[in-house]
Amino acid sequence: MFEWMAWTLPVAVFFSCIVLMLVGMTLWEIKSPTVERKGFLPMATTRGDRLFIGLLSAAYLNLAFVAVSERMIDWFGLEQEPSIWFGFVASMALLALVMRRG
Repeated sequence: MFEWMAWTLPVAVFFSCIVLMLVGMTLWEIKSPTVERKGFLPMATTRGDRLFIGLLSAAYLNLAFVAVSERMIDWFGLEQEPSIWFGFVASMALLALVMRRG
């Protein structure tokens, strides 16, 4: 069924994190309904809005890292491409920032 997809450990961790976030946000919303607030984003947002914006931002950052990782060999004089885990950690940090301060 899933033979078409490259199920590597980073991909599995990424999708597992998304599923856990959605379940956690659903339970949090049931326990404590959200109110809109204004952070550094240019609009008032709810927790769900910030999760959506954060997930999109994290995905684009991760894709950008993958796009430039080959060029980083020349830029920084590396022997091989940097680990994809660096992009994953950076994208999760961005997601946390948007969720907390957005």
